[in-house]
Amino acid sequence: MPNKTLQVNSPGNWTDIISPQTSIFDLKLKEVWRYRDLLFLFVKRDFVSTYKQTILGPIWFFIQPLLTTLTFVVIFGNIAKLSTDGLPMTLFYMAGITMWNYFSDCLNKTATVFKDNAGIFGKVYFPRLIMPLSIVVSNLIRFGIQFLLFIICWAWFYFTTDSVHPNWFILLTPYLVLIMALLALGAGMIISAMTTKYRDLIFLLGFGIQLFMYATPVIYPMSSLSVKYGWIIRANPLSSIIETFRYAFTGSGQFSWGALAYSSVFTLVMLVMGTVIFNKVEKSFMDSV
Repeated sequence: MPNKTLQVNSPGNWTDIISPQTSIFDLKLKEVWRYRDLLFLFVKRDFVSTYKQTILGPIWFFIQPLLTTLTFVVIFGNIAKLSTDGLPMTLFYMAGITMWNYFSDCLNKTATVFKDNAGIFGKVYFPRLIMPLSIVVSNLIRFGIQFLLFIICWAWFYFTTDSVHPNWFILLTPYLVLIMALLALGAGMIISAMTTKYRDLIFLLGFGIQLFMYATPVIYPMSSLSVKYGWIIRANPLSSIIETFRYAFTGSGQFSWGALAYSSVFTLVMLVMGTVIFNKVEKSFMDSV
């Protein structure tokens, strides 16, 4: 029988090195990139499991924004008589709903990522940052379907009315979606880190996100804000994102490079803070979850 030789890798060849302490600014982005295949598996899992045992399946992606738009048209358009800047009510509300749904879905699921995945985190190691990233990517698929519905609605009013005037700011759409996703990711990771010790935040989260929608120009235009209280809405980094999206496709509303720059800087700060806090908490969250 031939002799067997045991080969021992040198320290430089290890794929994972466990150390007692690491810097809070060590974001391990190279490790996240190495586990990118796992990220796509989580994306597939989330997409399939969401409507796996439903009758209509992915059709709900279309039904939900349609029902929400219809509700807004009846309540805020016909009963409350809120301004839509001269736009058809259906198109105005659908523009806001399409963007808001993506943000709220990402924030909701990212904010509870530790609680929802405690079983997986306790059994196997992988970069924990993979999980919130997979949520943002999987919701991007849902956003793409709802965005298609918005484009169909937009095309209808563009060819049948003279109230829709798109402009070259449409080219900013990918950037708007990106900073909105990163803002939800950063804020969600901060909240998820806090919920490991303060479970009450989970119960306040749904109500808080609903309330936050009314502080965002989803059901009203920025032009309808009073001088006295308008600054509160403008301080919301989502306001310029949604207003720019609506302005790009319809030509109605307000656009400001300064406001968009403010949202971008705010998003960057939230993302860095969220990633640092998330990486710090994930080392010991199993002791408190």
